[in-house]
Amino acid sequence: MNKRPKYYYPEPIRIENRQWPDRKLLVPPVWASVDLRDGNQALPEPMNPEQKLEYFKMLVQIGFKEIEVSFPSASEDDFNFVRRLIEEDLIPDDVRISVLTQARRHLIERTIASLKGIKGQAIAHCYVATSDLHGRFVFNQSREEVMRMAVEGTRMVRDEIARQGLNDRVSYEFSPEEFTDSDFNFVLDLSCAVKEEWGPSTPETYILNLPATVERRPPNQYADLIELFCRQYRYLDETRISIHAHNDQGCAVAASELAILAGATRAEGTVFGHGERTGNLDLAVLALNLESRGVKTGLDFSNMPEIVRIVERNSGIEVHPRHPYAGALAFTAFSGSHQDAIRKGLEHRSEISDFFNQEWKMPYLHIDPADVGRQYERLIRINSQSGKGGVVYVLEKEFGIYPPKSMHPEIGRVVQEYLDTTGGEIDSKILREIFYRNFVNIEGVYRMDNYNRASVGDRSGVNFTWYVNNEPHELTDQGNGPLSAVVHALKGSGLMPFFKLEDFSERSLGTDADARAMAFVGLRYSKDSSQLVYGAGEHSNIDRAAIAALVCALNRAVQCGAMPRP
Repeated sequence: MNKRPKYYYPEPIRIENRQWPDRKLLVPPVWASVDLRDGNQALPEPMNPEQKLEYFKMLVQIGFKEIEVSFPSASEDDFNFVRRLIEEDLIPDDVRISVLTQARRHLIERTIASLKGIKGQAIAHCYVATSDLHGRFVFNQSREEVMRMAVEGTRMVRDEIARQGLNDRVSYEFSPEEFTDSDFNFVLDLSCAVKEEWGPSTPETYILNLPATVERRPPNQYADLIELFCRQYRYLDETRISIHAHNDQGCAVAASELAILAGATRAEGTVFGHGERTGNLDLAVLALNLESRGVKTGLDFSNMPEIVRIVERNSGIEVHPRHPYAGALAFTAFSGSHQDAIRKGLEHRSEISDFFNQEWKMPYLHIDPADVGRQYERLIRINSQSGKGGVVYVLEKEFGIYPPKSMHPEIGRVVQEYLDTTGGEIDSKILREIFYRNFVNIEGVYRMDNYNRASVGDRSGVNFTWYVNNEPHELTDQGNGPLSAVVHALKGSGLMPFFKLEDFSERSLGTDADARAMAFVGLRYSKDSSQLVYGAGEHSNIDRAAIAALVCALNRAVQCGAMPRP
């Protein structure tokens, strides 16, 4: 006895010389938000009227021109929400609201009644499930009965629109629900019959929406179905072909993009993919994907953090932290190699743009975070997976501390040791504390006091008290500058083992008159060693910062064993 498989691979679509794989998507689809209807019905706690209104205004602000706002026959709240939008004149002139209904007379009458008095344009959206799975086993109907329901429902919508005097205001959208799970020839015939019942139209006034109501096919098969449908559907020049993809297999964005390549010119979805089961097409992802390829979509997500707050507050669902564009961690790197690459890319942004002849091309960042209202300062965060590049990037961008490159590995090691002990993530404030505790103005066996400087021609003369294990020694010497003079004094004193100043840099920590300075000194402690030990000095005087860095480097060398203890 043959055992039936639990699942099977969907039969490929037989289509000769398919065109969509070689096309480029250069024009965006008409965007249609169904957040307030399809998205709302799937929320653990549906939005109340005030929440829906705030959400509606957000959708308008983003730039949606078609917004499905409710299922008016489902509840008084839904009906009254449409009435409120109309009576309070809350619908912009260039926005079409859409209302959904099943193909039943009393529901259609209630739905069209909700649009009475509308000043602008609206869409009446009717749907009928066309798959055998639904027709036979959910509704106990034959294909002929399903066909009749679709045609009669369309006739009732048309007649009710006319009865309400809304012919010049209300367009029609029809959805053969479960299009991708229906017999192709049947759904094609049904769609043609519905169009013939509706009568002459334009793509602006007649929308045929072809949903992947439950995602059972791979994305390329959705595209094949759309291309084949567009080839065989007789009224393509009078119809706007729309898609409505669900995300059961996690491919709604891919399937939708390929379906648009295949001929669809309108896409329904929700801002962040909220919807039944695993959700609808995520319109933010699809739109920003297109933006990242140079396609102007007409949607504005430049204030993404505020959009996230509105959606989370009203939907009760948090946006995933790794959402491709809206997530709190979307542009955050923890990996050390990623952090280092981002840091270097940002440093060389101008050269990269010239080389590739485009304004933005960056390691690990496919769009500029600023395009969605994010800041560079939070791109790199520090945990046990982070490296020296990320650590230094935060010091540079948040505190203006620019350690020399050869010091980076040592800073990274110190931070890594801290994280290995504590675990988790550290914020920039703790990172700064770790840096100062380990590298800045470190006290130890050496100390300077009573420092004085005098000019001797074009040279600098210094005198100071040098303490070795708290034993004072009076030293004096000259050099090309104060730091050089102090180094000469120490080397000539006979108090110090061998050291050589190999690296020196300094920089102001601010721009105002009270800004402090930070200097870095790298010392070699053996003629045969390539290792440098660094110290950092901070002081209100830039010369004293350099000398503090030298003292710090000497003390750190003793502490780490690079220099013998006196």
